[in-house]
Amino acid sequence: MLAVRWILSLIFIIQMYIAMVVVAVGFAPWALFSRDGAFAACHAYCRWVIFTARVLCNLRTEVRGTPPTGNVVVAAKHQSFFDIIVIFNAVPRGKFIMKRELLWAPFLGQYAMRIGCVFVDRGKRGAAITKMKADVAKSAADPGQLIIYPQGTRVAPGVSRPYKVGTGLIYQQLEQACVPVATNVGVFWPKRSILRKPGLAVVDFLPPIPPGLPVPEFMKRLEADIETKSDALLVEAGFKRP
Repeated sequence: MLAVRWILSLIFIIQMYIAMVVVAVGFAPWALFSRDGAFAACHAYCRWVIFTARVLCNLRTEVRGTPPTGNVVVAAKHQSFFDIIVIFNAVPRGKFIMKRELLWAPFLGQYAMRIGCVFVDRGKRGAAITKMKADVAKSAADPGQLIIYPQGTRVAPGVSRPYKVGTGLIYQQLEQACVPVATNVGVFWPKRSILRKPGLAVVDFLPPIPPGLPVPEFMKRLEADIETKSDALLVEAGFKRP
């Protein structure tokens, strides 16, 4: 049984990347002339990945809470590539703060740039924050949901990693509400693993944090909201801490 699941997971991964090329090329004429076309392509691809994960791997998804539709900051727990897919599919005009290396990824980088993602050089620390804030200010001219991962990278279930102050600085800069997002996706889609496990992967949009809080207070509340709910979702998924 495990061998069958492994083979189906491999088939899923291969077709997922083939689909990325097909969708990117197929939508290119529309995306080239309209940002709406780029968003349509990205949403089509996300829907396909979610659908094929269910069919091939019996990995189902559920979006809880109320995904935002207005101009907000979305601060999410990041456990795997799949939470990127599910979160983006749930909002109408999502744009990510993402590492600069992805700008050069074929198709992904070009579409990310087209929908208004902000690229960050994580190795430059202070300079990176200054550049990120400047790019976020430019990006604010295009309405949408700015999605950031406060821990700065994928974090496996059960692993602790500090929250970075960059999220608080953007929250303060934009003077917008922040919607925390919890998830248990990493239980079913592990980092650096081919095997995709069956089950129910949940992404939960939590009540918004209103604008105007001091950055330290905001960061404390954000971490408490996300970690408390994510831990509960891990328990729901049957995850046991080592």
